Amino acid sequence: MVKTWDVIIIGGGIIGLTLSLELRRNGASVLVVERGEPGREASYAAGGMLADSILETPVALQELAHASARMYPEFVHELQLECGIDVDLRDQGTILFVAPDHAKKSEIKLETLLAERLAEMEPELAARDGAVLLKERSVDPRALTTAALKTAKRREVDFSSGDEVTAVNLSDGCVTGVSTKKTSFLAPKVINCAGAWAGRVGPYSFPTRPVKGQMLYLLSPRRELLQHVIRSPEIYLIPRSDGRILVGTTVEDAGFDKRTDIDTIQRLNRAAVAMVPELRNAKIFEDWAGLRPGTPDALPILGQTGVPGYYVATGHFRDGILLAPITARLMAQVIEGKTPDYDLGAFSGARFQ
Repeated sequence: MVKTWDVIIIGGGIIGLTLSLELRRNGASVLVVERGEPGREASYAAGGMLADSILETPVALQELAHASARMYPEFVHELQLECGIDVDLRDQGTILFVAPDHAKKSEIKLETLLAERLAEMEPELAARDGAVLLKERSVDPRALTTAALKTAKRREVDFSSGDEVTAVNLSDGCVTGVSTKKTSFLAPKVINCAGAWAGRVGPYSFPTRPVKGQMLYLLSPRRELLQHVIRSPEIYLIPRSDGRILVGTTVEDAGFDKRTDIDTIQRLNRAAVAMVPELRNAKIFEDWAGLRPGTPDALPILGQTGVPGYYVATGHFRDGILLAPITARLMAQVIEGKTPDYDLGAFSGARFQ
C-alpha cells in the first residue's frame, strides 16, 4: 500500500513547522518536505525580535502582528514544556532610537526616555537622546526552531529532508500530492511554506524573492552588558541570555547568494562599537547571511490558491518568527474549511495576478 497524508507542507522553516504542530493538534497526518535541513534557512538566520510596533509594522499587518505577539508566551511555554529546550524568550523590551517626527506620527503613546533614565537602564550606551521604550519581546530563533522541530517529531509529524519539491501534482484540477527530485508523495492538501523558494514550485509562480541579510554574533565581555534590544536606523543589537549579542543587519537584493563579505561584517561591528563602546572588547563569534522571503508589497501571501487543495503561507519577509503562531492558527482554520479569526483578504495571492 502507498502511504498518504492528510496534508503535505512544503518547507521546514518556522512557518511550516508551527503549522505542522497546529494541524497535528487537530488530528491531521502531516508530512513536511524540506529542500535542505529543517529550520536551517531564513529561520536559522533571523534576529528574533518580536517587533509589532506601529512605528515599523505595515498598517495592513498590524492586527496580525499584535495578535501573534500576544500568543508568544503560551506558544513558547508549550514548546519548552514538551521538548525541554529553552528558547530564551526575553521581555525586557526594546530601546528604539527614532526621529522625533517619526515618533509623533504614532497613534500610540510612547515612553520617551530622558538621558538620565536611559543611562540608568543601559549605562553602556553611547547615545543618550531620541530614544523611546517599546514593550516588545525577543527570542532565539535557532533554539525556537529546534524546539518546534523536536516537538513536531514527538507529535509524529513525518519529514523528508534534502528533498526539493519540483511540482504540486494535480488530477482533474485538484491536488493529489507533490513531486520531488527524488520521488513523489500523496496528499489531497498541500501548503507552500517554502519561503524565498516558494515561487519556484508550480503550478503557481508566487512573486517571492530572496532578500539577503548579513549579521554577526559578538561574545560580550560581560554577560549582563546589555539588557534591552537596541534599535536605531543603522543597526540593531539583540542580547541573548548566554552573553552573545546579535548585530544586524543588511537588506540586499543579491539573489540566492548567502555569502558574507568582510567589509560588511566589519562595518556592522564598528556600528555596534559606536553604539556600545564596551563592545570593542568583544570577539566576533560568528557571521552569516540569510535569505528573507520578500514580496513586491512587503506583505505575506496567505490563504487558498485557485487550485482546490493548494494553499500558501509565505513572504513573511522580516516577520516570520513573529508571525509564526498566528499564521499557523489562521492557516489551519483555512485548511480545515473554517472561517479564520482574522480576514486574510489583504494577503491573498490573487493580488499579484
